[in-house]
Order: sequence, then C-alpha cells, then structure tokens
Amino acid sequence: MKKYLFALVLFLAFQGLAMAQQYSPLGVWTNEPKDARFEIFQCGDKLCGKIVWLKEPHRDGKPKTDINNPDKKLQSRPIHGLVFIQNFEYDSGNKWDDGTIYDPLSGKTYSCYMKMLSKDQMEVKGYIGVSLIGRSQKWTRVK
Repeated sequence: MKKYLFALVLFLAFQGLAMAQQYSPLGVWTNEPKDARFEIFQCGDKLCGKIVWLKEPHRDGKPKTDINNPDKKLQSRPIHGLVFIQNFEYDSGNKWDDGTIYDPLSGKTYSCYMKMLSKDQMEVKGYIGVSLIGRSQKWTRVK
C-alpha cells in the first residue's frame, strides 16, 4: 500500500511541475499601441531589452533621437537600437523583477517588472517606489 501511495504522490508532484511551466520573455515583443517592437535578450546573467523597430522612426526627416533625456550628452543618441530595459532577474512564478525601464518619451527611468501571462503575452509594469502604484501594459510576442 505504501508503494502505491508513494507512486501517487510522485506522479502528482511531477504533474504539478509540468503545470507550473516557466515561460521565457526572450524574443521580440510589441506594445499595446503597436508603435514599437522590442527585443528582450540575455545580458550576462540578467535580461535586457532594446528598441528594434519604430512605426515612425523619423522626426523632421531624420532618425529619432533621445531628445527628452535629462543628460544633454545622451540627447543625440538614436532611439532605434536603444537599450531601455536593464538588469532583470528571474524572481518566481514567471516573473522577472528588480529591473529598470527607460521611457524615451519622458526621459524618465522607472523600476520595473515583467510577468509572463502566457507564452505570447507579458505584463510590463513601470513604477516609482512600490509596484502597487505605476503603469502596466500588456506586450504581445512578435517572434
């Protein structure tokens, strides 16, 4: 009887592990307005992200630059190719945390987490202080 009980417990444990599947945020994503695409990639032992496509890549006939950056030296850097997500570490439950996200529209950097909702949907939340207050967006995997 103990053998069968042990086998049943072992089976249920493996089934639970299979259901707690971890999804990976690595790949190319688009935001809700679909006006940009971002590549999430491995940078050392953490995750980072860069802008790889813009619906409107030019301003006044020239490539868009980081004009809202508070650091004057960085205002001439191009938005396309900009690493704007940095230092994410896997937390648990399909969540990567302790990273930052830079918003080129405001020139501000926020604390951020990324949480996989499914294989092709991810919640990205930027916040100041505690994550209860902030702004989140659902991103969709492009590839």
